[in-house]
Amino acid sequence: MAESTAQPEQNIASGYAFAGAALDLGALLWDGKCLPEAPIRIPLAMLNRHGLVAGATGTGKTKTLQLLAEQLSTNGVPVFLADIKGDVSGISAPGAADERVRERAEQVGQTWTAEGFPAEFYALGGIGPGIPLRATVTSFGPVLLSKVLQLNQTQEQSLGLIFHYADTKGLELVDLKDLRAVAAFLVSDAGKAELKTIGGLSTATAGVILRSLTAFEQQGAAEFFGEPEFDTAELLRTAPDGRGLVSVLELAAVREKPQLFSTFLMWLLADLFHDLPEVGDSDKPKLVFFLDEAHLLFTGASKAFLESITQTVRLIRSKGVGVFLVTQTPKDVPSDVLAQLGNRVQHALRAFTPEDAKALKATVRTFPKSPYDLEEVLTGLGTGEAVITVLSDRGAPTPVAATRLGAPRSLMGPIDAAALESAVKSSPLYGRYAEAIDRESAYEKLSADATGAAPTPATDGKAPPEDTGKEAPQGSPRGEDSLVEQVVGSGVFRSLARSVGTQLGREITRSLFGTSRRRR
Repeated sequence: MAESTAQPEQNIASGYAFAGAALDLGALLWDGKCLPEAPIRIPLAMLNRHGLVAGATGTGKTKTLQLLAEQLSTNGVPVFLADIKGDVSGISAPGAADERVRERAEQVGQTWTAEGFPAEFYALGGIGPGIPLRATVTSFGPVLLSKVLQLNQTQEQSLGLIFHYADTKGLELVDLKDLRAVAAFLVSDAGKAELKTIGGLSTATAGVILRSLTAFEQQGAAEFFGEPEFDTAELLRTAPDGRGLVSVLELAAVREKPQLFSTFLMWLLADLFHDLPEVGDSDKPKLVFFLDEAHLLFTGASKAFLESITQTVRLIRSKGVGVFLVTQTPKDVPSDVLAQLGNRVQHALRAFTPEDAKALKATVRTFPKSPYDLEEVLTGLGTGEAVITVLSDRGAPTPVAATRLGAPRSLMGPIDAAALESAVKSSPLYGRYAEAIDRESAYEKLSADATGAAPTPATDGKAPPEDTGKEAPQGSPRGEDSLVEQVVGSGVFRSLARSVGTQLGREITRSLFGTSRRRR
């Protein structure tokens, strides 16, 4: 009998005995006991194969992110963390060696020492503590902006046409008032003739977009768009001692705008995707990106948006970037995206309702076959415990392992407000991004046009599209190529945009999300 219970335990433990560099997650739980001699680990080279951290509220997901981020930093890998609740800033300060930490370290065989890690703190548009993080409307693009504005597919395609019009007329879309000015011009008496030159865009649809933009501005979203635009290459830095820099985006002040911050995080990822070179498989990732409240990305998303997320997650691995989605249950993530996530850390699930029980059964089916009764294990896990399966150093799934996780070395909670403010203002990036710039762009150009004449077309050698007088049905072609496909599709048209400081006039192209690529 003892022999039969030991065999599964040994098989599981052997599945995590990697030869190369690896992150220590904790120790195996088997038959109600924690086994410190059976460490559960994840190979460092597999962190760019993406992952999912899931579990009910209060089960320890944030501490798992902190544990992973600390070890990545130690191994020289930069990390990006979205701090929704405002309690991740403690990663920059040494932790407190209290009785619970000492007990947990002893249980899992962890040699624990208090340690703070190099960190930068950001805030969307400067709302809340942090270096202001902004994007121009042009670089954000029509597909991501449509997601934030909750536009339907036809309206999303029409917004793409407005972006195309601004591009061809040399009207820079820096902030929201620029985009609103272009949309308002097109539905005005002066701009109606111009509206007719944009195939597939009706006055009614342009009016809906204009109203959505106005309401969006009134909700306080204008601060997120403008210049100086954040250069996502800042996220790839290491500290002078060689440790990876932990970039913490403080979102507590804007958590009432969940669709905005979740979509903004996807803009960061899309921008990185288009700037980084291909590296293939390497000994360690260039950056690991933790996207909290990931379910917000997928709620009410258009087909185009979901396809773009799937493609970006699939392809960015070859750029050396790992993406970990953090949410409550795997069913929050579309199956095509879930299939790209090779590493799983599943914290406890609750089954208080029939719907909870159904979600529990669905989660169990997503794991490889194992000797555990996973329904029982997942509902019985304590805080800081999880069911884990990762990719081995050969790229094969490891055995499912119930795990008691180690304790983070840094402070498990926020640092005080004065220390956070000091860290922000002492950063070398503060002077670069703190002060907003409002230069001449579409709003100023259209406001200065006293005669109401149409803006001068850009000299790109292309004639405007032929006017049909009707809004194009979804999916219908117009000539050899649909204009909507030309606008929303990847890499079809070019325009001039301006960027931070004096680096003006860099050429850009629209990407998978309709975002712009800066050519450095």
